Amino acid sequence: MGRRLVPLTLDNLPDIPNRCQSCVFWELDPVRGQAAVKAGTASVEKEAWISAVLLDWGSCGRVVYVDDVPVGFVLYAPPAYVPRSTAFPTSPVSPDAVQLMTSFIMPGYQGQGLGRVMVQTVAKDLLRRGFKAIEAFGDAHAKEAACVLPADHLLAVGFKTVRQHPAYPRLRLELRTTLSWKEDVEMALDRLLGAVQKEPALRPL
Repeated sequence: MGRRLVPLTLDNLPDIPNRCQSCVFWELDPVRGQAAVKAGTASVEKEAWISAVLLDWGSCGRVVYVDDVPVGFVLYAPPAYVPRSTAFPTSPVSPDAVQLMTSFIMPGYQGQGLGRVMVQTVAKDLLRRGFKAIEAFGDAHAKEAACVLPADHLLAVGFKTVRQHPAYPRLRLELRTTLSWKEDVEMALDRLLGAVQKEPALRPL
């Protein structure tokens, strides 16, 4: 089974579930979000948000493919790009962290470790970019994936609660706990650079 996690772009945005393509829960504040849904412009707002974040900050998501079939995605960004985050009772997200906004795996592919692989991939990306942690708001009562991820799911993939709340705790994953992933990346880069910089062998004339 071939797994690929590809950076989210406007080109592969159609590969995420239809309902997520037109969801602007995180991308707009509550008032603007409701107005966009009412006006039928939510999908356009979603594209505009992704485009702006890509241009200004860089990669803000991954799409998961299994044997070239899109089966899930994850979306993340610094809290300054996530207006809805300020509406939560356990906000704000810490200044040294990037917010994990939401993620989703198709039902037929759940329970195969893809959720943890997504978190590891995000962690590797953010380590390279100098961040210290990932934070997320969890839904303490949800059992299934929605705009706000179930707190139990976040705990299962390594997050720890940093601010308790009966409904929406804030959770955090310290990237220093993933140093082994960083070392794997650095070793791979060292091998790659070593291969590139290797002196060519001298051949007799």
